[in-house]
Amino acid sequence: MRLSHAFIPTLKETPAEAQIASHRLMLRAGLVRQTSAGIYAWLPLGLRVLRNIERIVREEQDAAGAQEILMPTIQPAELWKESGRYEDYGKEMLRIRDRHDRDMLYGPTNEEMVTDLFRQSVRSYKELPQILYHIQWKFRDEVRPRFGVMRGREFLMKDAYSFDIDHAGAVASYRKMMLAYMRTFQRLGLKAIPMEADTGPIGGDLSHEFIILAPTGESQVYYDAAFEEIDYGAGGGFSHEKPEDLARFFEVMTGHYAATDEKHDTARWDQVAANRKREGRGIEVGHIFYFGTKYTKSMGATVAGPDGKQVHPEMGSYGVGVSRLVGAVIEASHDDNGIIWPDSIAPFKAVILNLKVGDAGCDALCARLYAALGGNALYDDRTDRAGAKFADADLMGHPWQIIVGPRGAAAGTVELKRRATGERVEVTPEAALARIGG
Repeated sequence: MRLSHAFIPTLKETPAEAQIASHRLMLRAGLVRQTSAGIYAWLPLGLRVLRNIERIVREEQDAAGAQEILMPTIQPAELWKESGRYEDYGKEMLRIRDRHDRDMLYGPTNEEMVTDLFRQSVRSYKELPQILYHIQWKFRDEVRPRFGVMRGREFLMKDAYSFDIDHAGAVASYRKMMLAYMRTFQRLGLKAIPMEADTGPIGGDLSHEFIILAPTGESQVYYDAAFEEIDYGAGGGFSHEKPEDLARFFEVMTGHYAATDEKHDTARWDQVAANRKREGRGIEVGHIFYFGTKYTKSMGATVAGPDGKQVHPEMGSYGVGVSRLVGAVIEASHDDNGIIWPDSIAPFKAVILNLKVGDAGCDALCARLYAALGGNALYDDRTDRAGAKFADADLMGHPWQIIVGPRGAAAGTVELKRRATGERVEVTPEAALARIGG
């Protein structure tokens, strides 16, 4: 993408309504624009990040054996009346009525709808377990939306739902999803800590929220530094497929101290070694629940068990805020100059800065680099001064900057800057491409 023709409306000044770093930087870097209170349009740069996060979330859900579906945003109120949540959910639910005078709602979550789909389709315990997920827009009518995409009214969420024949199976699904979440956050460059949580309006008696540290976090958190040393990836020794691995993984997750201020236990905290104590402000980026037969019973969803008798399957639900993660990553990874994107979700791997547009050597070298990187590079071909290009490159947060000036172009070299560290080196174009991965 050539920046001279790109729809990336950066701002020099911070909008007055932006109170936290992610909101300021998403507006200034041209990622989003507000269309009404708590509702945002995603512009090309922001959408690329959103899609990259969505891709990683999807890959880890698929790897854990979850199956993707797509449920509608508009749901019939009857389903929520069956579960008993229609009146209980509160004013956050946007209730609407269609032209035939039927009560409908813009879905804030999908337990009822997925239970209805399940009861229409699954008849026997032999078809279990099932884990179904989708990545869909949700709406919750927050009384005071703020902090940009961190607490908006419309947001993109991945929500998954598990169905098992018994409690043991449901716990295994819960652990499988917890491992998938930890792998997801690790791939996003985040250090997420699972913490025991209240279940809220979704219900249930087993729940964890996933917290990342950020100065503007909503809660005070306390945890054992042992969490920072765990490798959740394929080389970490945990498998989705082996029950013994899942049991060992869950024991590790619950064996180290971690709590928000609401559940902080000073007696247990005192038992953590002083050099392993970590505390700070935290942002919730995901939440998982086990709630047994809460929905299958209220909505009459049953399957034939091994003895032929009808059984209400055990359920769990697993949510992660995909659009919220964009803001959370920025909160955890930025400096005074702008965003610092992790390589895995950056909108572009690199930005090519042509410091003298019109110079034959600069233009030719930039064109060669741009062709080699393909869709992984943003090419700043504007005629602006160098300082403005450097400022915008730092603001947008691309992991690498390839700086091309007349002297270097004549000598067959470029300056390569790593955004995260500020390190600058003079290298050949081939060496720059090799480091970037182009």
